[in-house]
Amino acid sequence: MTAGASFSFATPKSSPRRAAPAREAGVILWLRENLFGSVQNTVMTLLALWALFVTIPDFMMWAFVDAVWQTEDPGLCRQAAGACWAVVAEKHRVMLFGTFPYEEHWRAVLAIAVILAMAVASAFKRFWSYRLFLSWLLATAAVLVLLLGGVFGLEPVGTHEWGGLPLTLLMFVGTVVGGMPLAVLLALGRRSSLPAIKALCIGFIEIVRGVPLITVLFMASLMFPLFMPEGLTINKFLRAQIGMMLFFAAYAAEIVRGGLQAIPRGQYEAADAIGLSYWQKTTRIVLPQALRIVLPALMNDIIRAFKNTTFVSIIGLFDVLGATSTALEDPLWVLYALEAYIFIFLLYFVLCFAMSKYSEHVERDLSAGRNL
Repeated sequence: MTAGASFSFATPKSSPRRAAPAREAGVILWLRENLFGSVQNTVMTLLALWALFVTIPDFMMWAFVDAVWQTEDPGLCRQAAGACWAVVAEKHRVMLFGTFPYEEHWRAVLAIAVILAMAVASAFKRFWSYRLFLSWLLATAAVLVLLLGGVFGLEPVGTHEWGGLPLTLLMFVGTVVGGMPLAVLLALGRRSSLPAIKALCIGFIEIVRGVPLITVLFMASLMFPLFMPEGLTINKFLRAQIGMMLFFAAYAAEIVRGGLQAIPRGQYEAADAIGLSYWQKTTRIVLPQALRIVLPALMNDIIRAFKNTTFVSIIGLFDVLGATSTALEDPLWVLYALEAYIFIFLLYFVLCFAMSKYSEHVERDLSAGRNL
């Protein structure tokens, strides 16, 4: 290399701008990716389309075109070739309210409205605080006042007369609102360093999870009164409610415990390092993260608790399904049980589907900004 030598660097020429690759989107892309992406998918899609082509026209004729929608004469349904939805119009009060006094059905409707209004309010994040839990307690008390009566000029109605949708919703709300705090305490107790508390929580969870719900309800309805002092009785509805709550708590406790185990050890150590107490660490750092992790599994258990309310008919409490079975004991309408049960199926599906979609919304909301 000689002195005074100089170096020159050629500036690379920039390549001409190219248009961004066309992004495929639309119905055609969705069909190709989801329904016709492979030979197997194509075959299954064609078979499904053939099955729909064969069944849907006849079903539409039966369910809508040739159906009888309203009549007080079951004979017209026998002459028709389609469904007899008139059974729902004729028996809907018994199906939805059971043996609740006919002239007091407005109270049952108002009780349903209160529960559904609280459910809608709970869907908004700005209401999520301890006040929401207190509001649920107050709403439950208001529903009990409406159904029980005996105050504010309302006619008293015994719990043995409750039934239908109000009983189903009240049993469900009591199960979740009462069972969820107990589930959290059981999950924390099972991880406790105190042997007595840990043993009690493990024993309760394993015993309750080891028996069917029917057994728990029979114990609450038939066996529990035998251990009570003579002359002291507890309402059958309250016994069933406690049994449902304990059963739900035992299962939900294991779900919450799974979330607690998923929290990294560093979270606990960081909370200890800044001097937080056990309850501060649990309520402010550990538990919120654990509940967010187990939200899908927890909502699945909540939906199951809603469907489990149908078991109370075994001990003489008629939920909406049991009330429907009672309504169909009428020999004039018993032939149209299929239509009545389809109506109840749609009712359960709408409520369970709404809870499922709400769970997805909450999960996306809580995960915003975390999946980077």
